[in-house]
Amino acid sequence: MCSVPLVNLFCRESYNDPLEVYQLLKQRGMNLVTVTDHDSIDAVERLRSYPDFFLSEEVSCTMSSGTHLHVGVYGITERDHIELARRANDFPSFLAYCDERRLLFTVNHAFSALTGRRKREDFEEFAARFPAMEILNGCMIDAANRYAQDFARATRKAVMGGSDSHTLAGLAKTYTEVPGARNAREFLDGVRRGHARVAGESGNYAKLTQAVWSIGLSMMDEHPWTVVLAPLLAVVPIVTLVNLAMEIGFAWKWGTHTTRFKSAGAVRSAAYAVD
Repeated sequence: MCSVPLVNLFCRESYNDPLEVYQLLKQRGMNLVTVTDHDSIDAVERLRSYPDFFLSEEVSCTMSSGTHLHVGVYGITERDHIELARRANDFPSFLAYCDERRLLFTVNHAFSALTGRRKREDFEEFAARFPAMEILNGCMIDAANRYAQDFARATRKAVMGGSDSHTLAGLAKTYTEVPGARNAREFLDGVRRGHARVAGESGNYAKLTQAVWSIGLSMMDEHPWTVVLAPLLAVVPIVTLVNLAMEIGFAWKWGTHTTRFKSAGAVRSAAYAVD
């Protein structure tokens, strides 16, 4: 369900059919498929029988500082899903479990205001405790993705990218490649070893506006009575424009606050060049 108060009583963040998602991803050239629903693995039950599908999740966590974060966790089992949910508000325990199970987990959209406020110590924790970082998100603005790329390079993180699309339109427009990987295990191992490369497009104002419109129309199709809210669709471009301004400001603020990580990365690169 969506996170907007009251609206979350009847509106979902996505109305995609999992099987349609899978088929469209294959048509658009994906060799492997995973879906990272928010705090759930139920929707992809029908996909588990496919040999080129692996289970993943985006877990909503409370960090050590008290701020909120979306963490992508890849190649999980049902048991992992249960344990991750149980530990989502105990961040040291959450991280320890991921380490113990040797799960690949990523900081997602670190330079976006999507999950609310951020603190300087959050980035310290990103640098110290996370093996990987999402550096190209198909729904996040280019500035947020570029700052994530800089941070990942400076802190020597493995990288991941994905469409994060809540509608069918954006699927497979942003993705991760691991050359030579033949299955999910080899793909995830390749990401951990730094062999991954991300490709595709960032998000933008037009994509977000169209996605919100699409979700709104799907909501009305599922719950016909919500057609009374149709006039609100006219203000969606204004809402998404305000959101764009907030995202630009948030990305700039924390991108400039983390310059010391970039400086440290530059020093490391120079040292390697001297060696």
